[in-house]
Amino acid sequence: MDAETFAAFKEQVRRFARERLVALEPEVFEAGLVPEHVRAEMAEMGLFGLTAPTEYGGLGLGLSEYIETITELAWAAPAFRSVVSLNTGMLTTALTKSGTEAQKREWLPKLAAGTIGAFGLTEPDSGSDSAGLRTRAVRDGDHYVLNGVKRFITNGPISDMVLVMARTTAENLPKNAHVSGFLVPTDTPGVTRAKADKKMGQVGALTGDIILEDVRVPASALLGEEEGKGFRTAMMALDTGRLSVGSSAIGYSRRILESALRYATERKAFGESIANFQLIQAMLADSKVELYAAESMLADTLQRAEAGLPFSTEASCVKLFATEACGRIADRAVQIYGGAGYMAEYEVERFYRDVRVYRIYEGTTQIQQLVIAKNMLREFAANH
Repeated sequence: MDAETFAAFKEQVRRFARERLVALEPEVFEAGLVPEHVRAEMAEMGLFGLTAPTEYGGLGLGLSEYIETITELAWAAPAFRSVVSLNTGMLTTALTKSGTEAQKREWLPKLAAGTIGAFGLTEPDSGSDSAGLRTRAVRDGDHYVLNGVKRFITNGPISDMVLVMARTTAENLPKNAHVSGFLVPTDTPGVTRAKADKKMGQVGALTGDIILEDVRVPASALLGEEEGKGFRTAMMALDTGRLSVGSSAIGYSRRILESALRYATERKAFGESIANFQLIQAMLADSKVELYAAESMLADTLQRAEAGLPFSTEASCVKLFATEACGRIADRAVQIYGGAGYMAEYEVERFYRDVRVYRIYEGTTQIQQLVIAKNMLREFAANH
């Protein structure tokens, strides 16, 4: 998109999130998922195809445009971003960077049109540790047979397809070459989508197990039709995924802070608005400082990316700081609400529960610390 077209699209998403999606939140919470008619509206806007190339039916947004769009979408409940996140993130990245032309033609238009995708990496006994991955894919003539269990899979219970990471060899190979990716429709015999997990927060953002029992897929389902590319492909999307979660935390922080401001302005105590009390003002100010810092970090990282500079360390910094700050902003908002902040009838207790997972998925805060430190040490060694 040219700058003018994107500005108009971004404003459309902004209004859609703040007016339409916020109004739909009660329906999502009641149903426990984003209903099909809402997903259809989102697909009509192009939200499932933000990053897919235009020749495959997507909008073809660049990294900065994509992240700016996600930040606006994240004003509404996390369920709305969650339902499009795999299509616009991992799956589109995997297909565009590693898929064959036939795989791109088959899957990218479907994903851009609203087919629900999932990414199957995490297992009961392995998450960040790919060496512990147990799901196996065994070659059998012109097919592979897959067996294993994937856990905490975003969109798992409603997914139409899943990119499964599986071992194609029993031993652990250098650079995780024992892991391959498979594009598996979930209506394939032997695939079971388990019921949705019950979680602390983020109602409507579904996760669940995907169970694979003697699932037989053609060899053409192997991503790139080459073994050993699965984990490398997954790593390609990490920086974008971390920026997506960081921007989501920023978008939600904006809403939480506005909620706290509104309540502080309207709530009266001792004959005046509590917004006039200096200790309330201190909490509001601290929240603004942290939000502004996160926004500035994100903007700087996107500038680096657009300039073609490495930004892996910066992406981890954004993910770590923005998500931790979001947690503190939500905590202060509850405190500003006082006793009302602990009551389910007010939105702020939901915000508090919703944001906790931002510090866990797409790499925990502790994983980000390790990534940042290792990158720092590597860069220092290279320059000294």
